[in-house]
Amino acid sequence: MGATAAADAAPIHDGLEFWQYMIAGSIAGSIEHMAMFPVDTLKTRMQAITSSSTKISQITLRQSLGSILKLEGLSGLYCGIGAMGLGAGPAHAVYFSVYEASKKFLSSGNPNNSAAHAASGVLATVASDAVFTPMDVVKQRLQLKGSPYRGVGDCVKRVLVEEGIGAFYASYRTTVVMNAPFTAVHFATYEATKRGLMEVSPESGGEDENLLVHATAGAAAGALAAVLTTPLDVVKTQLQCQGVCGCDRFSSSSIVDVVRTIKKRDGYGGLMRGWAPRMLFHAPAAAICWSTYESVKTFFHN
Repeated sequence: MGATAAADAAPIHDGLEFWQYMIAGSIAGSIEHMAMFPVDTLKTRMQAITSSSTKISQITLRQSLGSILKLEGLSGLYCGIGAMGLGAGPAHAVYFSVYEASKKFLSSGNPNNSAAHAASGVLATVASDAVFTPMDVVKQRLQLKGSPYRGVGDCVKRVLVEEGIGAFYASYRTTVVMNAPFTAVHFATYEATKRGLMEVSPESGGEDENLLVHATAGAAAGALAAVLTTPLDVVKTQLQCQGVCGCDRFSSSSIVDVVRTIKKRDGYGGLMRGWAPRMLFHAPAAAICWSTYESVKTFFHN
């Protein structure tokens, strides 16, 4: 039975094997996150603003960018990129390989099954978040203004010693709860938009045209999913940065408790802080990721 299952699973969806999806996903994820890292830094800074700051609701994307460039220079936008590099590749390898395998199993041969695409996306994000969350904690702590850590290694060591290994997963539940609907919306929108664009111009089979379709569908999916899940991303950021650089510490990692605290402290607007850089990150990032992913898959086909 095991041999049969292995034989059935070897050449999966699109005629590629599991390891090929892992490589394609790893390359796509690394390029996506590295290219858009400065925007991610802006989002983290805006979401981690504490109640001791003045007029937090009035801080704009332009003001945040200007402050970083003036006080820290261009390098301030790239603090923590090492942690991103270490986490993005493996996490996206898991992400895309699980997605493709799940899509094949759940779609039952129907390529237009949006429910299967959404469910596959949820399964993929649960698996990849387990890999990425610890490095995401390190990345966000290094992105903070005046971060007390000297680098990735120092941050990992000090968090382990001072807070224990649980600190790396304090936000895992929030991350999954955020990324499950994010990924469901993302994948369903991506597949539907891609299908719609192909139907509008069914004869555009050229490589350049297909790349444009993947990029456009990815951008639309990333932007919509990013805006809808911003409140949970704010919760995630505050949990991961709690107790560092003046960020408030929470007595519980409960999503409901953190939401109540943010709402009481900053109002409903506090839950949407950073929505603009988050959308500006995910729209082009998704376009880069999907077009790169599909290009690498095409490379393997050829």
